[in-house]
Amino acid sequence: MPNAVPATPASLLVEWARTAEGGPFSSVGVVDRVVYECHDPLTTLAAVAEATERIGLVTMVVIGPLRNNAVLAKEAAAIDTVSGGRLTLGLAVGARAEDYTTVGISTKARGDRLTQQLLDLRLFWERDEVAAMTQGPRLLVGGSSDVSFLRMARYADGYIHGGGPPRTFVRAADTAKTAWNELARTASPQLWAQGYFALGDPDTVARGRAYMRDYYAFTGPFAERIAEGMLATPQAVAQFVRGYAEAGCDELVLFPAVAELAQIDLLAGALAEV
Repeated sequence: MPNAVPATPASLLVEWARTAEGGPFSSVGVVDRVVYECHDPLTTLAAVAEATERIGLVTMVVIGPLRNNAVLAKEAAAIDTVSGGRLTLGLAVGARAEDYTTVGISTKARGDRLTQQLLDLRLFWERDEVAAMTQGPRLLVGGSSDVSFLRMARYADGYIHGGGPPRTFVRAADTAKTAWNELARTASPQLWAQGYFALGDPDTVARGRAYMRDYYAFTGPFAERIAEGMLATPQAVAQFVRGYAEAGCDELVLFPAVAELAQIDLLAGALAEV
């Protein structure tokens, strides 16, 4: 959902989820920012949980260390309960220092705080008064460091890849599976990924790329590369999805770079080619 696209009205987000639920989609996802014109991800999913019946609800991702552990656990459990077990809680440390500065939290040891948070979430969801309502949502962890993969394998149900072409996912997925196996986890980790799209006429595509440059401006010149990587044609979407499917991705969340409901039908049409 376009919860971080500036000037997106809250009412559109609920309508977006309802429309997506009527299409060939398995989930709707939200992102998380503090210093940006962004609807809060958990509040958004709480509203969507009431307005939908089938579609999965995903955070891709919530910046975990910015939130109180017990409050986050309580909010996630409530959304999972209200939605009938449809929440997938993706967490990571986040890449923008200004979000931490604004909240008044140091970026130092944020990885350690996320590790403790994952443990605290599990313990909270195991409490009798919580477990009677929900066992807790599926828990995914993002990140690219060795510690991130170890954290994922020890405490989570799977891994979130931050984006890029399918070949970058292959490397990350292999590392995630290696960490998983080293801890002798049973079954296999869930492997999720994300991408961005804006489909339609040249003006729509240009607006989408402008948003990408702005949203990722903190990366400096690399923001232009991210903008150019945005999926702008049905053929690009189909190729991207095929690549991730062949690479073993379990679920791919495609975020719109423009907040227009027409994007849902355009994306559905592109997926019909896969």
